[in-house]
Amino acid sequence: RHGAGLTPPVPPPQAEERILKKVRRKIRNKQSAQDSRRRKKEYLDGLESRAAACSAQNQELRKKVQELEKRNGSLLRQLQALIKRTSNKAAQTSTCVLV
Repeated sequence: RHGAGLTPPVPPPQAEERILKKVRRKIRNKQSAQDSRRRKKEYLDGLESRAAACSAQNQELRKKVQELEKRNGSLLRQLQALIKRTSNKAAQTSTCVLV
């Protein structure tokens, strides 16, 4: 017989072990969830950092492409002018020879 209700009944050892296992599992799950959130945040921070670096590099490359296209156009005009001068001299030379 229990006392006058002053102390709660002691659960049997098996029940106590089940309660402890349940509490331990909840603690492990909570820790696992925290770790998962931390890893996800680190991963996303890394992606954001890489995206910013790629965007900066992309901007630099676009600028370089624009400069190279401008330089290419200039060289093309120079080449066309040189070809025109060369062909005019060849025509003049042949005319002189024929005279």
